[in-house]
Amino acid sequence: MSDTQLWQALIDASARGESVALTTVVGVNGSAPRAAGARMVVWPDGRCVGTVGGGQFEQKVIEAAVDALAKGIARRYAVHLTRDLGMCCGGAMDVFIEPMRPVDRLLLFGAGHVARPTALFAREAGWVVTVIDEREELLTEARFPDCERVERDPRAYARTLAGDPRGWVFLVTHDHQLDQDLLELVLAHEWAWIGLIGSRTKVAKFRLRLRAAGVSEAQLARVSAPVGLDIGAETPEEIAIAVLAEMVRVRRGVVRSPGLLSLPA
Repeated sequence: MSDTQLWQALIDASARGESVALTTVVGVNGSAPRAAGARMVVWPDGRCVGTVGGGQFEQKVIEAAVDALAKGIARRYAVHLTRDLGMCCGGAMDVFIEPMRPVDRLLLFGAGHVARPTALFAREAGWVVTVIDEREELLTEARFPDCERVERDPRAYARTLAGDPRGWVFLVTHDHQLDQDLLELVLAHEWAWIGLIGSRTKVAKFRLRLRAAGVSEAQLARVSAPVGLDIGAETPEEIAIAVLAEMVRVRRGVVRSPGLLSLPA
């Protein structure tokens, strides 16, 4: 396979929202099946495009790439082909494995006190942020630098959405009824994560109302509410840190969000 085909496979995977690992031979000592610079793209299920040498060595690289994807951490795999793998080549090879994730997008409904630091921290952590609010005076470049700003009724905007496996949704508007309406709308589709700000009392009421409206238990279980890690946060900035801490924890696969079902019925 040519380099052009390999890079095109990477581009296509990104367009489909797929996470892949790019493996590159970065060192060779002695006799080896491929030279430095050989590359292979690996998917989480072990599928691959390209080759770094074939045989048992390549299988070990694929296993290491799948592990790196699961953990979201780059790593190196270095091995002596004869001493460690029993291959006849007699040389040693060193491979750098780099997980490549599509861009994570955060839809931030609300432009108030908590939204401002949340957008800032999320952008710094690698999310592309879109803030949706109909209040022009809050939706400014000064408050939300380098964020897409949508000045529109949040409900109308939510109705245009079709879900996104790489999309994150955080509901932090100024109105409880608006939060509830938005939650019902976004739950109709699949998202990487849905967070809802509010007290346990607010969340419990939402749960009862949404169940009465026909929202399933499985759908409710996809919502993180009350959102954020319990660090005793009080200020908007502290709350934003708690929310981002949970988002990073979910993105890294450490633990799933608790969901509305974590509360008693």
